[in-house]
Amino acid sequence: MSLENDASFVSKATSISNVAEEKGVVLRLLGAIAFRIHCPKYEHLHKALGRTISDLDFVGYSKQKGRIEKLLTELGYIKRMPSLVTYYSYRDIYQDPSSQNFVMDIFFDKLQMCHDIDFKNRLEVDKPTIPLAELLLQKLQIVQLTEKDVKDIIVLMREHEVADHDKEAINLPHISKILANDWGFYYTATTNLKKLGELLNSLDKLTEEDKLDVKGKADKTLQSIENEPKTFSWKMRARVGPSKKWYREVEVTTA
Repeated sequence: MSLENDASFVSKATSISNVAEEKGVVLRLLGAIAFRIHCPKYEHLHKALGRTISDLDFVGYSKQKGRIEKLLTELGYIKRMPSLVTYYSYRDIYQDPSSQNFVMDIFFDKLQMCHDIDFKNRLEVDKPTIPLAELLLQKLQIVQLTEKDVKDIIVLMREHEVADHDKEAINLPHISKILANDWGFYYTATTNLKKLGELLNSLDKLTEEDKLDVKGKADKTLQSIENEPKTFSWKMRARVGPSKKWYREVEVTTA
């Protein structure tokens, strides 16, 4: 997709979010579109880095699944027949009949990719996107981190502070507690944060201020994760280390 099409994705996402809000349906954006919408100050950097939007991803609660399907059907979207992949990954896929290129994923309760992100009691924290902590975790859980994922992380960290709360900030205690209970997720996330620091210098669109700011926040995030007391199960799994597979194999189709 070209950058010229990004505006139409933002428009559709905003429209769906607004209707859902009016009807009392909890739907929150994730994926590339969420980074674009939640980082208006650095939208120019997202575009300068060549990050484009190719689809829409939402997450909602399974208890509202019927209401979500009714809402999207009324808006003209068509639900695809479920497959084993979508059934076991707690998601539905919708198509816009007016555009064969437009696909929308709706996840329920959790994101199940290389690692799980549970949204229980978290979707009400922010809108129209998932909370910033979960936006970061969505990228840090990817074992095979790609350049587009790095670009999303950079823009998110450039726009927002890392802090001990969710109000327009990346909630470090929340992230640290999650990773202190799951060694596999911890290993993937910390590996990616270290990799981020190494990759910053390879992106010529970033200023020195950009690099220093993001590197400092990545280091602060790492320190918070390392300082969090780990659970007994985490310590037992850490003894085994990466010699045993610590993540789930997935075919990533979302942005």
